[in-house]
Amino acid sequence: MARYKVEINPRENCISDMVCVSICPDVFEMSTEDNKSQIVAKYRVDPNNNAVGIVPEDLKGCVEDAATACPVQIIHVTKIEG
Repeated sequence: MARYKVEINPRENCISDMVCVSICPDVFEMSTEDNKSQIVAKYRVDPNNNAVGIVPEDLKGCVEDAATACPVQIIHVTKIEG
């Protein structure tokens, strides 16, 4: 089964409109520290980096929809080969 890397980059450009959270709440949430979007802990690659995650294929559609809907276009989805 394919997996996908999801990045919020550059995260500091997040305008906190929460469209990604409303479209794909399984993957995105708002940080209580800076009120910007972040990857939920379950999918983070590194517990200290809230902007990068790996998601399974069944979440591909919602992360791609969130990326498309993001008004500042900072969500990037890449298929992981192998």
